[in-house]
Amino acid sequence: MDFQAGILQDGSPMESLEKQLICPICLEMFSKPVVILPCQHNLCRKCANDVFQAANPYWQSRGSLISGGRFRCPSCRHEVLLDRHGVYGLQRNLLVENIIDIYKQECSSRPLKKGEDPMCKEHEDERINIYCVTCEVPTCSMCKVFGAHKDCEVAPLQTIFQGQKTELNNCISMLVAGNDRIQTIISQLEDSCQSTEENSEAAKRELCARFDALAALLEEKKAELLQRIAQEQADKTAFIQSLICQYKEQLEKSSRLVETAIQAAEETGGAAFLMNAKQLIKTIVEASKGGRLDKIEQGYESMDAFSVSLDHLTEAVHALDFDPAEEDEEYFDGEEEEVEE
Repeated sequence: MDFQAGILQDGSPMESLEKQLICPICLEMFSKPVVILPCQHNLCRKCANDVFQAANPYWQSRGSLISGGRFRCPSCRHEVLLDRHGVYGLQRNLLVENIIDIYKQECSSRPLKKGEDPMCKEHEDERINIYCVTCEVPTCSMCKVFGAHKDCEVAPLQTIFQGQKTELNNCISMLVAGNDRIQTIISQLEDSCQSTEENSEAAKRELCARFDALAALLEEKKAELLQRIAQEQADKTAFIQSLICQYKEQLEKSSRLVETAIQAAEETGGAAFLMNAKQLIKTIVEASKGGRLDKIEQGYESMDAFSVSLDHLTEAVHALDFDPAEEDEEYFDGEEEEVEE
């Protein structure tokens, strides 16, 4: 315990020492036995047991089979874990107990000085030693006999003091227990927040994986349809190229036949002309009648058959949404029922 800071701040070392020996629960000097918490703060065993019982209402006794419990130090909020022995498993602070004994011996040996106890404002020589229950204020005996409280109901000051102190201790215990419950709720909410973030990241990863798979499927389908268009293009262009070659061959033959016919027509000798004219005319007639080549149909070059409508897929993509989960609906219904209760 650090006594030096208190001694330097206050004029009287005994007053500083007394402040160091005050229990934070009952606000009185530590009573035997004094227990020391793991955080090195001290409590009266009775006060520590009250706080422990308030934080662990189902803990029964040292002989119970319950494993133990926990509560928080009222000074630093450090969490104290106890075994099945409860508060009786904590170590006693014998040093503080010895200091308290020495302090009490020192205080008992000092003479009582006038002015240490509060004095009555109406009767300056009278100490305030009774409590007016009617007016709910402390007063002196002279006020009860002759003064403003002569018709009021009074009680011994120490009796009211002990009752109010007990009530205050109970309130402190309730506050400490309430703070523990609030801290538990905060911990649960923090865990829920962390779980929400982790579940959100998992949902994002799953959604990205599903969309990536869908994109890969679309790419695969696109490649398949492009291949079919390319194959149809190759077949049609090959057929047209073959027709072009055939027509070029026919044009070349016809051109040679025209040259031969022109040369024959330029022949001046009748006998020489007639020797070849008949056969040449026959060849020209046969060439003009036979050997007709194939033609392509009208619209042969069109690729309209490979048009794809994606309107229904576009609508389906726009309509994509998360599936309503029945479990979530039941969870929310349960929350509403709890709120109503």
